[in-house]
Amino acid sequence: MKRRMLGIKVSLATLYFALCLFTPSIIFAHCDTLDGPVVKDARRALANGDVTPVLKWVKEENEGEVQNAFNKALIKRTQNPETKEEADMEFFETLVRLHRQGEEAPFTGLKPASFEVDPAVAQADKALEKGTVDDLVKLMTEKANLGIRQRFNQAFEKKQRAEENIEAGREYVEAYIEFIHYVERLYGEAVGQDTSHHQ
Repeated sequence: MKRRMLGIKVSLATLYFALCLFTPSIIFAHCDTLDGPVVKDARRALANGDVTPVLKWVKEENEGEVQNAFNKALIKRTQNPETKEEADMEFFETLVRLHRQGEEAPFTGLKPASFEVDPAVAQADKALEKGTVDDLVKLMTEKANLGIRQRFNQAFEKKQRAEENIEAGREYVEAYIEFIHYVERLYGEAVGQDTSHHQ
């Protein structure tokens, strides 16, 4: 059981690393979509007239701005049903912008519900919905396995020719650094170590 839990932790850390390293714009954009978790909670808050469900998505210092935007949306959608969608969108944009601000990421506008989300992010959401992480662990283990093997093969191949000339040697060093840093970051995320000083 302990080994399985360790495997799950390693795979989830791998997920975090892989997402942050390879698809930062997609990851953050996930929260920008109209069917993403932030807007889903925002729709629920407006439907129930209670802002509480969305406050967890922003920093404490931004709660007041969210509350004001929420109140304006409620008034606007009540006064004129024809502007309900516009009022909702204004609230969604304020909320997502502040959420992104809390992540120290730029806000480039809301994305449509059909916006393509990274498969790992989609699988992570499904894991939380289904209450099981097995499919996500399988996906991330496969991706980490592939990433390690690809970088190892490139480094090993170039190592065989590293002594032929300086250019070949430098190609090997470049592949070596990529391979070592990749596994270092994976391991560092898995065990909670900061490896940023090596970058």
